[in-house]
Amino acid sequence: MSAKFALAGGGPGAGGSPSPAAETPEKANAFFRRRTVAVVAAGLVFIAVNALSGVYVGFDFLGALMDIPSGFAWMAVEFVPTVESFEKLDAILPALGSTILVSVAASCLAAVIAYVFAVLGSRSVGLGGPIPLIVRGIASLFRNIPTVAWAFILLFSFKQSDFTGFLALFLTSFGYLVRCFLENIDELAAGPVEALRASGASYGAIITQAVIPLSITSVISWVLYMIETNIRDATLVGILTGTGIGFVFDIYYKSFRYDVAGLVLLGIIIVVIACEMTSNYVRRKIM
Repeated sequence: MSAKFALAGGGPGAGGSPSPAAETPEKANAFFRRRTVAVVAAGLVFIAVNALSGVYVGFDFLGALMDIPSGFAWMAVEFVPTVESFEKLDAILPALGSTILVSVAASCLAAVIAYVFAVLGSRSVGLGGPIPLIVRGIASLFRNIPTVAWAFILLFSFKQSDFTGFLALFLTSFGYLVRCFLENIDELAAGPVEALRASGASYGAIITQAVIPLSITSVISWVLYMIETNIRDATLVGILTGTGIGFVFDIYYKSFRYDVAGLVLLGIIIVVIACEMTSNYVRRKIM
């Protein structure tokens, strides 16, 4: 019976209709062809937009590409620290330490205040009403203004001082951390919070017994990341505010002591790498 059925054209793939197994490779090939065409088209559009933009502003792409090797060669020669450069360590190390302390202080204080704002403005454990909208608006305002812009704005009020740099780092860190903490608190497991509410626990007990223990690991991770970021940003802020390691770099760079400026950059790189390694170690221990 099965042989007759197959001979009569009743088997799989008979009668000219392709089987599902035969259709699958064709569909896959068609999908990859469409995706390849889309990627190539997007690349061509990107190149065309860049070319038109370069022509409009008078930017020479070929000249810039040809200058890259000579530029890196000049940096490799001029910014190499010399023996005489290490005589300036007594001016570099205190400024570097000051930059680190300002970055850590701005990050930690911003984290504490940002966490309070995030708890009050959370949609899951916040106070409700218009407060979540207000908190998110404040966070967006402070986060979307760059650190350099804050430094320029505060420079007119507080002049060139360490406090100006501290405030610039603090305000940016505050806006960024509020947003991060809000998302973290809103994504917490609702079970412990609902259990405490059902048992009649107070608002403070819910925060201290459920929200803080559940979110503290992520909070520490974000604070460590913020410290790393602020140490890098503090160099540029120091150039603007005349403080810290950025000011030291600016002095030697403008006086054409590129060897000392290179030593300053080397010190910043070492500090950032050490901070990142420490952060990774702490994350591995607490995760």
